[in-house]
Amino acid sequence: MGNEHSRRAAQPVTSQLSTRLTLRLSVTLGAMRFGPLNLESNLFLSPLAGYTNLPFRLVVREIGGVGLCTTDLVNARSLIEKNPKALKLVETAPADAPLAVQLFGSVPEEMRDAAIIVEARGAVSVDINMGCPVKKVVKIGGGSAMMTELDKTAALVRGMVNAVKIPVTAKMRLGWDDDNLTAPDLARALEDAGVAAIFIHGRTREQGFGGTVNLAGIRKVVAAVKNIPVIGNGDVISPTAAKKMFDETGCAGVSIGRGAFYDPWIFKRTLHLMRTGELLPEPSFNERVRVLLRHLDLMIEVFGEDLGCRMFRKVAPWYSKRFGPCHEFNKRVVQVATKAQFDEILASYIRWRQQFLDGEGELLPRFQPAPMVASFMREPEPASTTREHIPVPRGPVEVW
Repeated sequence: MGNEHSRRAAQPVTSQLSTRLTLRLSVTLGAMRFGPLNLESNLFLSPLAGYTNLPFRLVVREIGGVGLCTTDLVNARSLIEKNPKALKLVETAPADAPLAVQLFGSVPEEMRDAAIIVEARGAVSVDINMGCPVKKVVKIGGGSAMMTELDKTAALVRGMVNAVKIPVTAKMRLGWDDDNLTAPDLARALEDAGVAAIFIHGRTREQGFGGTVNLAGIRKVVAAVKNIPVIGNGDVISPTAAKKMFDETGCAGVSIGRGAFYDPWIFKRTLHLMRTGELLPEPSFNERVRVLLRHLDLMIEVFGEDLGCRMFRKVAPWYSKRFGPCHEFNKRVVQVATKAQFDEILASYIRWRQQFLDGEGELLPRFQPAPMVASFMREPEPASTTREHIPVPRGPVEVW
């Protein structure tokens, strides 16, 4: 085993990538397969705790372009114990397919039993979280902590793979920090343990969600494995960013988290770009409002009006990021309690927004949102203006 790994490591990365790119040519045009699973698209919705629940997954699916959606990360022990919160996290519907469930935990027997439950509930894949940097996940040996103990992690994975028929995948980061970039070694160990695919976030645990996504690091993971697909992830906030990740890493697919909240149309737009070379414009304000209202209706349908509206307080500002001037909307929507109140807030905002529009009803140029640029597509900043460590802000990125 060690000699085989050494031979692969010695092979030039460009040669390995050339072979993989040839094999995956059809993949980058849309459909892909891992294990027995056939997907119509090689674009994935990443787990985002508190956000990628059933209502948002349905919104994304209705717009189109996504191949596989994944639930919020679920504590394996809580699922086994039938904790109501855990059961709500894996709630699904006929239109919410195909669906993967992401588990975190460090006890092999619990992860195995939770995988069996996930399979019985109809999920087509089970994903293991090895990338979450949040303390409450890491402190129990889950998330990024799993990257530091390769043998122990491989044994845990092997137990899950042997217990279910559906594909088992793993989501990881490049490593614990810049001095411990363990992802290629872990990817090889996981492939040997039987995982069907690997999702790799191009940052370290130490980076959290700040700093630049390392495309070269993702490319090394692609080169490290022999037969399984590697799906890139991290700061994909536009179709052009997705294309750049495909082009520069040779990854078989791209998984999108926060970028889908800025732009739920990103999957459809990316698929169109990859197939035709044409970049579709961002959706209009009216289209954004239509989907915003659909999202709220689904939140109320799934969680009830009271809880659904309270949960929507942190969702609506994601939509408004591309509205142009939006402070009048944001300061009121964070207190919304009923659907009728939200309708009044939205109507009032639309009237207020008129002052920033031209005669055609479009935002005047000076009020238009700046283009969204991924960290790996920005011009390097002068060393004197950059910070070595960027803290993770409170909010959705902290509890991803």
